[in-house]
Amino acid sequence: MTILALEFSSPQRSIAVVRGRAGGDANVVSEIIETGGNRTPAFALIESVLREAKLERGQIDVLAVGLGPGSYTGIRIALALAQGWQLASPGRGLKLIGISSAECLAAQAHADAIRGQVNVVVDAQRSEFYLATYEITETAFEEVEPLQIRTLEELELRADGRNIFIGPEVTRWFPDGRLVYPRAAKLGQLALGRNEFTAADKLEPIYLRETSFVKAPLGKRSYH
Repeated sequence: MTILALEFSSPQRSIAVVRGRAGGDANVVSEIIETGGNRTPAFALIESVLREAKLERGQIDVLAVGLGPGSYTGIRIALALAQGWQLASPGRGLKLIGISSAECLAAQAHADAIRGQVNVVVDAQRSEFYLATYEITETAFEEVEPLQIRTLEELELRADGRNIFIGPEVTRWFPDGRLVYPRAAKLGQLALGRNEFTAADKLEPIYLRETSFVKAPLGKRSYH
């Protein structure tokens, strides 16, 4: 199985090609990482990673997308790319799967040899944060608290020396935290062991807030 993974939820965008069999070893064939701004068009990054892997678009079996939480714009771009790719490939059996970027962060922390009770922290704006807690051992990582929204004050109560804070921008609030980015290579490896494939129009980003709109009052119109 050949997987193209897109992880655009943080300030570090990445795209990777991962190959392997479900239940077997995952081979990261190629990965491109861009940190700080979206300087390179997403399609150019995709073409570069495919060229490095010596693959054509038609050789991709699965598209894996990081669903966030994180950058609204980045996640939407990744979703649009994956959805458009699948819709443009009718009858070819191209599969699409979305995976939590918080889980990807925990998996990356495990690969980076971070051990213990780990709090994944992602900026949720409005002075709030997305938080998920994992227990990471030498052999595995396990979610112990699901993703939720918490205030800075609530997070500070956990800063007792026993908890580890990780995330793509975590040192802005916790100087002793560990900067960890969700990487496409790890996302592809996670996708290799999954079978929760979905249709393009069913893939949604992870948001814990209900979307709400406030209708502006009608003002007077002036014509000149």
